[in-house]
Amino acid sequence: MATETSDDVPTDDSSAEEIPDDERDALLTIGHGAVVTSGGQSLQRALTTATEYVLAQGFGPVVYGVYAFAWRVTQLLFRLVNLGSVATLQRYLSAYDGDPDRQGRVVGLAYLTTLVVGVAIAGGLLLTSGWLNDATVAHPDFPPTIQLFAALVVLVGVVRIHAGVLRAVQSARGEVLFNRVLRPVVKLAVAVGATVLGYSVVGVAGGFVAGMAVLAVVGFPMVIAASDIRPTLAGARSEARRFYNHSGPIALSSLGKVFQNRVDVLLVGFLLTAKAAGVYNVVLVLVSLAWIPLLSFNMLLPPVASELYANDEMETLDAVYTAVTRLIVTCVVPILVVLVVYGRAILSVFGPTFTTGYLPLVVYLGGVLVGSAVGATGWLLMMTDHQYARMVLDWLLAVLNTLLTFAFVSAFGLPGAALGTAIAIAVQNGIQVGLLRHFEGLWPFDATFFKPLAAGAAATGVMLLVRETLRGVEAVAVGLVVGAVTYVGTLVVLGVNDRDRLVVTALAARYRRAIRAALGDSRSSESRNG
Repeated sequence: MATETSDDVPTDDSSAEEIPDDERDALLTIGHGAVVTSGGQSLQRALTTATEYVLAQGFGPVVYGVYAFAWRVTQLLFRLVNLGSVATLQRYLSAYDGDPDRQGRVVGLAYLTTLVVGVAIAGGLLLTSGWLNDATVAHPDFPPTIQLFAALVVLVGVVRIHAGVLRAVQSARGEVLFNRVLRPVVKLAVAVGATVLGYSVVGVAGGFVAGMAVLAVVGFPMVIAASDIRPTLAGARSEARRFYNHSGPIALSSLGKVFQNRVDVLLVGFLLTAKAAGVYNVVLVLVSLAWIPLLSFNMLLPPVASELYANDEMETLDAVYTAVTRLIVTCVVPILVVLVVYGRAILSVFGPTFTTGYLPLVVYLGGVLVGSAVGATGWLLMMTDHQYARMVLDWLLAVLNTLLTFAFVSAFGLPGAALGTAIAIAVQNGIQVGLLRHFEGLWPFDATFFKPLAAGAAATGVMLLVRETLRGVEAVAVGLVVGAVTYVGTLVVLGVNDRDRLVVTALAARYRRAIRAALGDSRSSESRNG
């Protein structure tokens, strides 16, 4: 199996010797995946933000709102098209390491399931595009745009399976390449080209489809070469029951989470205006920046957790869960501070209309903090074979969230949409962390979690002082520098955890060696060529 596990990196930190080898290896594997993924995630968010800026400026608030609503509806369908196959790949490819035939059948079922479900979803979207337009934005460009996006659902589903296979075999770089780099690069290139050529929103949608089709076709042989797994349906019937026993509940959970965490997008389209949909879309783009730490550390945690669970190493899994969750909190707090302090200024870059999204942004970030603070609760439930419990929970909270968000949007507008989703995120993750403790005895929290929170409070105070004292671009620049120094300095004063120090020092040593080796190879090549 092609993996990217961390090297056995020596460190001068004597406390690292007290950390068991299996826990140390797991932390370094997950930490390396987080570093690779955070770079890809940051690039993805930068490319996505640039794309939204280009389209917002090129279309204007109303037409951009039409595009934004169509895109968000399509994104909801991205969550459903794989029918739980991506998570099932994480669960079983590691467990079947050494059995390429079973791995091939699992991957074959994932591709087949995605194609069948994708075609069904696309057909439904084509049939309902007119009704959806009449019920929401009522714009002539919406039906042809959403009809083109129907094809995009199938293509993105295939690309997500490409990335899911690479992630399951612990190839963080491969997953990042497909999901975090190539997909947003294609989208930005099409947006810029279409805007320069004066295409309408329908032309932009057609460009997205063409670019994604190329990526889906080219990616298939790349995945086979990188993973050394050949998809097959030969004998798949023997694997199908176990596959769908895992993927089915996850698919239903994903459907429940659409109503639980993304009903806000639908209700903004149904109850508010196209302009409001555009503003909320930009809010969600900024919120996605705050999810980077959680998504990054969750990159390789599922296959690692699956392997530890399969080997009955629950004590190690609990320790890893605690350490990784603390690292997530440490990384997400400064992002939240920046968005809260300078969110209005960032929104104004898109245009004066978009500053009305500041309050929804702040409200939504409260849910991000809670969701990040409990770590990978959903993934751990799935990797420990409690997918049915998660499915039931997802649907119970989906009903509650739909009712609450409808009431909040009706009463408060855009802030109500963010409030309903933030509450849903907080309740969902709070219950999930309780279920993990009940079922498996996993519990991530200890007193060390207060340190990044205290450092964040100190940084917030300093940055607010700078914001109120200075004006213009220099206020943002100075605030960011002073805030970063305050945050890191406070953490050092309060004391850095041994496991956090291990991950930072060991990975830093690994990357220094890799850079020196790369520079050495470059010099050797230059001397030979000279």
